[in-house]
Amino acid sequence: MQTNLRGRDFISDLDFSKEEIETVLDVAWDLKRKRALGEPHALLRDKVLAMLFFFSSTRTRGSFEAGMAQLGGHAAFIESRTTQISHGDTEKEMGHIFGRYFDGIAIRHVEWGVGNRYLNLVAEASGVPVLNMQCEIYHPHQCLADLMTMMEKFSTRSLRGKRVVVSWAYASSYLKPISVPQSLILQLPRFGADVVLSHPKGFELMPEIMDQAKSLSKRYKTGFDVVHDMKEGFEDADVVYAKSWGPLLTTSDVAKGKELQDANKDWITDAKKMAVAHDDAIYMHPLPADRDVEITSEVLDGPQSVVIDEAENRLHAQKAVMALTMC
Repeated sequence: MQTNLRGRDFISDLDFSKEEIETVLDVAWDLKRKRALGEPHALLRDKVLAMLFFFSSTRTRGSFEAGMAQLGGHAAFIESRTTQISHGDTEKEMGHIFGRYFDGIAIRHVEWGVGNRYLNLVAEASGVPVLNMQCEIYHPHQCLADLMTMMEKFSTRSLRGKRVVVSWAYASSYLKPISVPQSLILQLPRFGADVVLSHPKGFELMPEIMDQAKSLSKRYKTGFDVVHDMKEGFEDADVVYAKSWGPLLTTSDVAKGKELQDANKDWITDAKKMAVAHDDAIYMHPLPADRDVEITSEVLDGPQSVVIDEAENRLHAQKAVMALTMC
């Protein structure tokens, strides 16, 4: 167990080693048990977390805010448009000043080419941990909850031999960030999973992230394949993680991106496609999902779906990170 996480930032999935992620998961399961039994665990009494949002949220805000309260502290919700950031407060000032007001700073900023840089500049100036609630490159806390959920459902701490398809799916709502699939392909090889990345042409992930994922796959002796057919990706899968993301590396034009997206409306997760996965395969999605567009209600509400347990595990995983970094 690695115990040197106090004061550390968690911005990229690879900021924590595999052993440190295992420590986070150990703590998450302990806190989940305590929550279930009603055992007090006020590990962050009198601590305060700033939650700075540049992008709307349901599960992220709810889980961080509830988690801090359960740990005995307080989370301050700060919507960027209600601040003076647009009138001159720079990342440097936010880091210095919020670092003196708060014991931790959590930020959600998914603007392409802006968010991750913003988090890192705040972290450079801050004397307290900076936690990534999602940027345009990474969604590390979601990925922790995903790992936790897979391990629970398969009753194992190792995903060795499990085939996980990280698949694009059509959504009509907006061009979603690519941070969820990128975090998944970085973390899954470290825990032994064979990854299949499936998406239409034009929906590629960042080349540097792909190179890192392939390098990790080689290091941990796991499979890593890329296919461009949704049903092919689902074949023999143990985990189907199918969600939408935008063609952000192909075009920065929203209208052109929507055209590319709309050309692939048949990339919907339905019972017919799930049938080519293993009989006991689980379906995962970080939510919200575009019902009966991205995934059919039959699958989303069906016995193979674990999305509610996955959403709950956001709470426990994030509490573990906060307890370990902010104590």
